[in-house]
Amino acid sequence: MAKEIILTNMCMLYKEDGSFLVIDRLKKDWPGINFPGGHIEANESVEESVIREMKEETGLEVHSVEFVTYYEWNMVEEGVRHLCFLFRSKDFDGTLKSSSEGKVFFIKKDELQSHRLSTDFDKILELASKGIF
Repeated sequence: MAKEIILTNMCMLYKEDGSFLVIDRLKKDWPGINFPGGHIEANESVEESVIREMKEETGLEVHSVEFVTYYEWNMVEEGVRHLCFLFRSKDFDGTLKSSSEGKVFFIKKDELQSHRLSTDFDKILELASKGIF
């Protein structure tokens, strides 16, 4: 049984050409290609948190997000359950810029094989892109 539940978010920003935004995470705890996102702060809603995290990690302003589903990692040995709310949006603007979290860039699905993927990114991508590509 989990002693701690950690709430996080991720967001797939996508374009009509089939490309989507990823981050090549630098942190040792979860390195590789994934969607930008992060922790949900106590004083914000889930939707507010994903918009904030996208600005912090990508430099982009996201104007609306669509909730897709959730994804969870239950780390029984550590007594921790990570519950991640997964969003997507094509309503964003601004200048893309990387952060200390990692390099951000747009990519197409068939280009992923040349990159190292974060744990379960293939499953998360399938959920996030359902009905779009």
